[in-house]
Amino acid sequence: MDEVCRMSFKKETPLANAVFWAARRGNLALLQLLLNSGRVDADCRDSGGTTALMVASYSGHFECVKELIMQGADINYQRETGSTALFFAAQHGHNDIVKLLFEFGASTEFQTRDGGTALTAAAQHGHCAVVETLLRNGANVHDQLNDGASALFLAAQEGHVTIIRQLLSSGAKVNQPRDDGTAPLWMASQMGHSNVVKVLLLRGADRDADRQDGTTALFKAAFKGHNDVIEELLKFAPSLGLLKNGSTALHAAVMGGNHKTVLLLLRANADPTLPNKNNELPADVTKSDCILRCLLQNTVNTHSL
Repeated sequence: MDEVCRMSFKKETPLANAVFWAARRGNLALLQLLLNSGRVDADCRDSGGTTALMVASYSGHFECVKELIMQGADINYQRETGSTALFFAAQHGHNDIVKLLFEFGASTEFQTRDGGTALTAAAQHGHCAVVETLLRNGANVHDQLNDGASALFLAAQEGHVTIIRQLLSSGAKVNQPRDDGTAPLWMASQMGHSNVVKVLLLRGADRDADRQDGTTALFKAAFKGHNDVIEELLKFAPSLGLLKNGSTALHAAVMGGNHKTVLLLLRANADPTLPNKNNELPADVTKSDCILRCLLQNTVNTHSL
């Protein structure tokens, strides 16, 4: 969902190019000189619809943003991708500029082509102060990308605990999945963010929810070898669970070649015979199961796994 504020300068006059340059560099004196000349408009834009206000907001130049606003720049203008000056300021954590834009009527409702908003951008990039400002100014905590990823999902994916707490306190749904069924807890578990997993569980996340491929947070953490995550998941509910095809977290740990995870799960009473509901091994883990059986049958010291 990252938006980059690039200038094409196609079909722009040299003066307009100079305005963009001044906005990008934060050269207030030059920007004022150009705008006051009356020969270039504050809303001059490149062929992609990017304006000088967007460039200054992206770059974090407060005084240039203020000057452009006072010269009549359209705060809520959208470039071809749908991004606005507020989106860029939020994405890059420029909270002072976000506040300034709100003072002059910026809206939180505009979306990019992929459904991104200022809130989803700030949440994804870990800008706590911006998230707070956006929420106080009417941002919708339930904003989602076109694929269904919410601001909470994006924060969980990136491991931003403080933002997760902010969003949950503002009414975000802890179990709201992406369109493919992936919930924030599943994503945090895959990424190894144990602190996020802990917070989500305490706030009511469904530990055993599965996504469209049938995998759960515990299964994915075991496959990735994220033992800290597994410990949090087991603290919350000691059961090891079964996937719909009969696979277990131990299957996943063996498939991932994660010896320490195998040991952790065995100590948590995982069944080393790995039966499914038909007392058969799922076809996709037969080889890994044979490896585990070999280790166990040859009396390998489990402390060395």
